[in-house]
Amino acid sequence: MTPYFLIIILAVAVLFWIGFSHVRKQAKKHSVSPAEEAVGICSVAFERRSRKETKKKEILALLKEKGQLDNSDIRKMLGLSARSVVRYLDELEQKSKVEQVGRTGQSVIYRLK
Repeated sequence: MTPYFLIIILAVAVLFWIGFSHVRKQAKKHSVSPAEEAVGICSVAFERRSRKETKKKEILALLKEKGQLDNSDIRKMLGLSARSVVRYLDELEQKSKVEQVGRTGQSVIYRLK
């Protein structure tokens, strides 16, 4: 075995131990078992991802209905922060679902590809 392999194995073990210690600490704080705490953490992550995907679908539906919108339009219609809208639109652009028209600032609008 190479020394690099051993270092990687040791680093993974340390990270796992730190993560498990955190889960045990949080489980004790919430008066649940570590397994229940881990399931809770996973369900929260799943719910966040699900909400995020729902918001992106809502943005796509708005763009289909209106043709084109800017960040502030989407923000007002969905009750999101400006940063969240930018993040969602960036992800939709990367997936080639929307396109940005304009370079930066208030002149930027988005439309379906």
